[in-house]
Amino acid sequence: MEKNVLKITAILGLTTVLLNSCGPKENTPLVYFPDMYFPVAYDPLMKAQDAYSDHENEIPAFVKNNGATGLVPVEGSVAQNKDGVFEESLLPKNVDEYNKGYDASKTMTASPLNPANAAKDIERGKFLFERTCAACHGVGGDGQGPIVQSGAYSGVPNYADREITVGSVHYVLTNGRNAMGSYAGQLTPGDRWRVAMYVMNAFKKNAAAPAATATKTDSTATKK
Repeated sequence: MEKNVLKITAILGLTTVLLNSCGPKENTPLVYFPDMYFPVAYDPLMKAQDAYSDHENEIPAFVKNNGATGLVPVEGSVAQNKDGVFEESLLPKNVDEYNKGYDASKTMTASPLNPANAAKDIERGKFLFERTCAACHGVGGDGQGPIVQSGAYSGVPNYADREITVGSVHYVLTNGRNAMGSYAGQLTPGDRWRVAMYVMNAFKKNAAAPAATATKTDSTATKK
């Protein structure tokens, strides 16, 4: 008899708990760690503030940054755009913008990197090209990399047959073109320019010669 009373009491107690937990709550109980239940999105450029009181965040690192939670990169971390040669706002948002940008990129015949470092930039570009691009494009830029030779992929053009500039090579590295995807996730903005510089130097070294000759002729004609 005593065991039955205990069982009935336990069942009634459990039923009461379940009914109360599932029913409407006009007076919600105290919630510990409210951020776990009601997450608050913070703007990293705004001054941090406790979401549940008027007390301003006084974390020393934020105070030094005028209260903003977006701090500078940790010392020793890899900078994604240390060369300062890329703007996210310039990325094409549709096909028309892409084509317009690609046409404009062909008019760029020089990279924005410091010309004094050209030799080092081209050397690094070669290093990156051979490890990132040569699998398809080939170390000779002939479009006969090991992936193509294996038969797994085809249609990679020979740089010698293409009308390209350092600007258009960089543009394709950034945005992709046809079957080639973007390499913005693999190469930093500056390194994409370095690879483009290497491509032009190694495979299209005389590409700018006709334009330079024409400019000289036009200059001579003007003097006469």
